[in-house]
Amino acid sequence: MNIKNAQLEVDQWIKTHGVRYFNELTNMAQLTEEVGEVARIIARRYGEQSEKESDKDKDLGEELADVLFVVLCLANQTGIDLQASFDKKMIKKAKRDHDRHHNNEKLKS
Repeated sequence: MNIKNAQLEVDQWIKTHGVRYFNELTNMAQLTEEVGEVARIIARRYGEQSEKESDKDKDLGEELADVLFVVLCLANQTGIDLQASFDKKMIKKAKRDHDRHHNNEKLKS
């Protein structure tokens, strides 16, 4: 599935199962909450914090999908073609960062 189709699927879900999109500020708060859940898993599972027993069943993929869902909602409600924006960003990064990371001494160890 490409990003454009994902945006359409989210829009259809909102129209079928939701009442309407939450407003942009609510969705921004929701996005922050979802990113926090991802951060908690990463910090405890891959970082130096110990993982609580209650966190061991958390699914990182599911939490990342929650982040993606809200990002797609924000794109839809603000009229952003995220596929076009992503494609443009990848071209820009390829030009700008072509040698940047290869020349980073910090990444060579």
